[in-house]
Amino acid sequence: MKTLIPFLILLVLISSCKTVDAPKPPSNEREESLVENDTVVIDSDENEYEIIIIEPGFNAWLQSTARPRHYYSQNFLETRNQIYVTNWNLRVNQPQQFDPNLYQLQIDYNPREDYGYEINYKLYNYFIYFQLKYNQKLGPFVVRI
Repeated sequence: MKTLIPFLILLVLISSCKTVDAPKPPSNEREESLVENDTVVIDSDENEYEIIIIEPGFNAWLQSTARPRHYYSQNFLETRNQIYVTNWNLRVNQPQQFDPNLYQLQIDYNPREDYGYEINYKLYNYFIYFQLKYNQKLGPFVVRI
């Protein structure tokens, strides 16, 4: 009986222990949903142009932190976007000097083309978000929100 009680206590302790499950890798469905939530498609009813931004966190930042629509004039946004796009494209063409993982594709932005307010607004805000997140400077301006 003396050996039976410690044995039963040990058996109860062992059976009450649970192993920790290994974390499950994200499924394709979860990854697709993350990409969908962080994908911003910028198109406009005003014209046929479209920009697709796939950047984790940008959509949430745009909704929570960026200045509201019509805070800036379209002229202001176009002027800043022209400067930012020019500097962006210069960096894309210099992968030995600038991180090619950050600057992957050139942006085709024609300053004489009217892209409408919505496209200019989201493009401008993407540049602000990019500069803040990656500690980059795409123009002579102090980046602020």
